[in-house]
Amino acid sequence: MAENRTNREFQTRDKTARRRTWQRAETLPTPNPEPGYDFHWVRISTRGEADPTNVSLMLREGWEPVKASDHPEITLAAIESERFKDNIVIGGLMLCKAPSELVGERNEYFADQAGAQIKSVDNNFMRENDPRMPLFNNRSSQTTFGRR
Repeated sequence: MAENRTNREFQTRDKTARRRTWQRAETLPTPNPEPGYDFHWVRISTRGEADPTNVSLMLREGWEPVKASDHPEITLAAIESERFKDNIVIGGLMLCKAPSELVGERNEYFADQAGAQIKSVDNNFMRENDPRMPLFNNRSSQTTFGRR
């Protein structure tokens, strides 16, 4: 019986491993994380036309351009603009970073703005309410898996 066995040297994990499935490549690479900072791609041009208004707005909000020398793992960077030649720019987008606390405050501000808008719409909707034919404002949803 020992004669029918194959030698362990010929059995490799590569031969028995499951084939890796194809995945679409990321359009924008993800930089290595830095503690205390969040990253964001900022539009500097659209269809080859510069967008200085968006860039200045983002810089005033606290986003800082990331130097290409700080993240050598992103090698796809191409010089698309003389103004941002030392930064990482891909397809009209420039990689920027900001402190995590600032990003959290910004997200909280916009969440409050969205909540105020929803509240305003609800108030306007419920203003038309009549006790004889009440309107329902139910904002709950439910997700189920499997059979019911």
